[in-house]
Amino acid sequence: MNLSASDVADLNTLAYWLAEDDFNTEQASEADLMILAGHAVLPNIAGAFALLAQTSLPLLISGGTGHSTELLRNALTASQQYGTLRFAGASEAELLAELATSAFNLSSDRLLLENKSRNCGENAAFSLQMLLTLGERPQRIILVQDPLMQRRTVETYRYTWASHGVSATFISWPVFIPYLEKTDGGLRIAGAETAEGLWSVDRFVAMTLGEIRRLRDDAEGYGPAGQGFIGHVDLPDAVHQAWLRLVNRPELAKLVR
Repeated sequence: MNLSASDVADLNTLAYWLAEDDFNTEQASEADLMILAGHAVLPNIAGAFALLAQTSLPLLISGGTGHSTELLRNALTASQQYGTLRFAGASEAELLAELATSAFNLSSDRLLLENKSRNCGENAAFSLQMLLTLGERPQRIILVQDPLMQRRTVETYRYTWASHGVSATFISWPVFIPYLEKTDGGLRIAGAETAEGLWSVDRFVAMTLGEIRRLRDDAEGYGPAGQGFIGHVDLPDAVHQAWLRLVNRPELAKLVR
């Protein structure tokens, strides 16, 4: 992919905003629950599990079989760190629970597995349904997702839970904020402690552009003026202008989906 320095700067503007980060370490002791929505970005997942290993915080893992399931399975089996482990789970929640217990020594009795959801909206709805069935109403929840999907996931949880009359504070934690950088060898994604299990550059670009499209409150977006999956989101002008510059390039516009 041929990206100019200005393209890279614009993509990084988008990625920084998408990876909404409201977390500080003090909040780990104040939270009632962590929810991890299934995805395939291993440094993010490992960071969440590493924090949990230092606390007694319970974890709800939400993820059935969807577009990230095979990406997650492939990332785990190809990993130099985790590839020697055996992963038999069929769903994202089951795969992640296997990683949590085998590689991070998290006790299985701390884990709740929601393994039916196929998308972000179902992550939010089915997580809520599971907790209410158990008689649980956590008030402060650390929410972890693929950093590029972090802002939309938080907006979806807030909107979905509020629409069911349930109030909770969601603390958005992307674990790390990714960015692109140009090197002598081309483009690479930085920001995480390790490059293993990150997006390809093509996927990073496609996801970044696609997430902004979903968050725009217009006929093609997920807000009230579109599909109504989330509430209205204000896009900062710098973010919107960066997105417009990128999608006005035909070779990048075709990646938006």
